[in-house]
Amino acid sequence: MSQKLKYLLPLGILAVSILGALVIVASKPDIQPQTREIPPKLVRVLSVKKQTIQMTIVSQGTVTPRTASALVAQVAGRITAVSPSFVAGGFFEKGDILISLDQSDYDLAVIQAKYQVAQAELTLQLEEQQAEIAREEWQQLNDGDIPSLVAREPQLKQAKAALEAASATHEQTELNLQRTHIRAPFAGRVRTKNADVGQYVTQGIALARIYAIDYAEVRLPLPDSELAFLDLPFDFRGREPRKKGPRVKLKANFAGRAREWQGNLTHIEAEIDPRSRMVHVVAQVENPYGKNKSKESMPLPVGLFVQAEISGKRIEDIAVLPRTALRNENQMLVLDAENRLRFRKVEILKTDAENVYILEGLKNGEQVCISPLEAAIDGMPVKPFDEQAANNLNQEKKQ
Repeated sequence: MSQKLKYLLPLGILAVSILGALVIVASKPDIQPQTREIPPKLVRVLSVKKQTIQMTIVSQGTVTPRTASALVAQVAGRITAVSPSFVAGGFFEKGDILISLDQSDYDLAVIQAKYQVAQAELTLQLEEQQAEIAREEWQQLNDGDIPSLVAREPQLKQAKAALEAASATHEQTELNLQRTHIRAPFAGRVRTKNADVGQYVTQGIALARIYAIDYAEVRLPLPDSELAFLDLPFDFRGREPRKKGPRVKLKANFAGRAREWQGNLTHIEAEIDPRSRMVHVVAQVENPYGKNKSKESMPLPVGLFVQAEISGKRIEDIAVLPRTALRNENQMLVLDAENRLRFRKVEILKTDAENVYILEGLKNGEQVCISPLEAAIDGMPVKPFDEQAANNLNQEKKQ
């Protein structure tokens, strides 16, 4: 009996333990799984407000003169005098004598030409008298028309031609004498000076590089897509060019301050740049060195690099939003009535460094997400924060 108890006792203890464990498990209350509710993500939004905007096209370029040329000697000679304005940067008016050449040889040439004219006039007078005598003698001895040889017509033609040639030579010598004074062809400025007093110059040599100061120009490169926003028609054969086009504001830092100059677009250049594929438009600034400028204004120097803001067309019903609102090149996240994000395709008019201009796809009053979201999902709930509306409300409270 004791031997059986020895084996049955452990088995009984094990059975009781198992039974107790089963009772404990059976009496344990059911634990229901709990789902953690994620709060909607706070995003910045802007309400769509369509408006009429003045398009502004931005470009840059270097100031150049509209007219630039070489000051060339038309006759040879030694320089005897130069104008005080004949220095690099010097201003001059149209017709000013900039350089004077030695006139001695040209004075002598004029005297000789006058003598040749006088001699030719005398020869013509003698031929006319001899021709008159020949006609009278013919009429006394013969009837009918007098032959041309008897009337000395060839001699008369030769004498008249000789007088014309002598007169032309005289005019040429007078013209050469005038050309010893080298005058400014326009009001302008000296860019570079290549000659000075005492130097002998030959005909055709460039004495200086000069440019006119009536207008300054800036070539402005633009993508051809930007031309759609400019009120500047393409030129056709036979069409008169416009005198003034869209307004242009030129900006630059010069002489320690931010400066501005006002101008106008005048035309589109004839070709597209084969390397950059850009179109060049030309802006002009009238009278950049004018005497009637105010003391505060600054002349527009040639060679200055400037930023240009071109006034373009006025376009209606445009939604202007920050570039951060743009997704996948042509989509935006618009909030629906339940504050859920919805992807929507939009038609983009233009983008710049800060904004995107939407032509179609948005309605007034709709809220657009402008926060950068790494993983935006269509239908994702969000909590909108309209920063602009909050600022407007604060301003109203302060008032």
